[in-house]
Amino acid sequence: MPYTEKKIEKLYYSIGEVAKMFDVNTSLIRFWEKEFDIIQPKKNKKGNRFFTKQDIDNFHLIFHLVKDKGMTLSGAKKKLKENKEDTTNNFQVIKSLNTIKQLLLEIKDNL
Repeated sequence: MPYTEKKIEKLYYSIGEVAKMFDVNTSLIRFWEKEFDIIQPKKNKKGNRFFTKQDIDNFHLIFHLVKDKGMTLSGAKKKLKENKEDTTNNFQVIKSLNTIKQLLLEIKDNL
């Protein structure tokens, strides 16, 4: 289940757009919203969820812990509660390294 990063340009994203970013069902987004207290979408009067850039960043972190590293939900919750800053920093390093890897692969293909 590969994750493809898209540039975040809008202020708010619908649940469908977030699910499409991560290539998952909207039910998983709703489930993670209930499970992780770091995700706090805005809701309108109809109950539609609108996710901010911070919510998307938190989804990136949760997706990395659960899907990429294979942690359980309780393990991911514990890790985020104990040392969210370290986890975020490690994720940013991995994200940067993957970007560099993609750039190098593109350069290799162009040679």
